[in-house]
Amino acid sequence: MEQGTGLEQRVAVLKETIAGQPGRNVADASFVQAVEELLGVFYEDIGQIKHIRLRSLFDLFLIKVLYVDRHSQDGAVLDYLGELLARFLWSRELLPRVQYDFLFAILAELEESHRAQNVFEASRKLADNALFVTGIFPGAVGPRRLRGRRAEPRPRFEREHFVELGRRYYRLAADEELAEVVGQRDTLRKLANYFEVYAGALNEMSERYITGFDMNLIADKMLDSFNQYRRSGERQHLETAQKYAALLRIDRRRFPRLFGRPPGG
Repeated sequence: MEQGTGLEQRVAVLKETIAGQPGRNVADASFVQAVEELLGVFYEDIGQIKHIRLRSLFDLFLIKVLYVDRHSQDGAVLDYLGELLARFLWSRELLPRVQYDFLFAILAELEESHRAQNVFEASRKLADNALFVTGIFPGAVGPRRLRGRRAEPRPRFEREHFVELGRRYYRLAADEELAEVVGQRDTLRKLANYFEVYAGALNEMSERYITGFDMNLIADKMLDSFNQYRRSGERQHLETAQKYAALLRIDRRRFPRLFGRPPGG
């Protein structure tokens, strides 16, 4: 697999291309091909992903789901979301199981704050929490779960609540003077105005690249590896095909040639 630094440099080139054309989407055929090639490299060997910085991976995924697929025109929003994901998923500030007490604590900090800097930071953090939860772990929010015949009591944090919360506090953060000082006013306003669009993009990103994988691409990789094995007889290609097959949960009994012992094995 290509070295992590090489991949990071190629992702950086894509980001520079985006930054060089602010307010425009320059995802032409060559740009899209470059993105697809990098995604293909990501799937070449799942076990080697540790050699690539998380931030570069998140930037690549965001370029795919937002810039290529949804024709976004704002590189600053891509940067903001890449930093948000790297911070949350690296430090595990929130887990798949929503930590309601944590969110309540942030809300209390906001309501009790009197300094502009605290209001800005607390508002932005609360909105980030809402976007992260609705975007990366959409299954963690929804109607109250039923336990037996009675609803399990828990705080009112349905998805609509998080969406409204995210919009409200991104707007509040954007209106603070500090938003202009740090150069985030326009970005925060866009996150507020198009909150559900960004949450939807993160939903897709999570399903395909974080909490799940693109199964169509996995299937293509499996077949490519198996065909390479048939042509060359090299065990490495068969083992790679078997790794992809395991991700697809393929029934071993239906594909004995794929899971059988290779010649001389």
